[in-house]
Amino acid sequence: MQGHLSAWLAKHGLVHRSLGFDYQGIETLQIKPEDWHSIAVILYVYGYNYLRSQCAYDVAPGGLLASVYHLTRIAYGIDQPEEVCIKVFAPRRNPRIPSVFWVWKSADFQERESYDMLGIFYDNHPRLKRILMPESWIGWPLRKDYIAPNFYEIQDAH
Repeated sequence: MQGHLSAWLAKHGLVHRSLGFDYQGIETLQIKPEDWHSIAVILYVYGYNYLRSQCAYDVAPGGLLASVYHLTRIAYGIDQPEEVCIKVFAPRRNPRIPSVFWVWKSADFQERESYDMLGIFYDNHPRLKRILMPESWIGWPLRKDYIAPNFYEIQDAH
């Protein structure tokens, strides 16, 4: 089932894929990394002026990484603002997604955290560096295939 925003994007020839609706009825769309920056600007101009949150996750061991954006249309006098969830998938070997820092400034620390934990590179981010882990840390701790350094399981513990 195609939602309101998906129909609008399709009407204007903007490439995307509808992923349906979440349990709250919020429309979820998939955007390709190469199309994300231009569609982000279009969504901002269309009225999605608030980045509620940005997060990322490892879809499957050895699989894709996902960067997720929850956008809201904030306007004076609106009790139930329109929301949308955008998912941008990137390959594990070279996970690069355009940064939306220049569209929504609130993406700053959130994209840095996604970089720090999963290794997704946000192109054109002004300060893309580790935010939680020390700069000397090797690897990306929230990837499903991550092996913690100096981690030894207790064998045969009773």
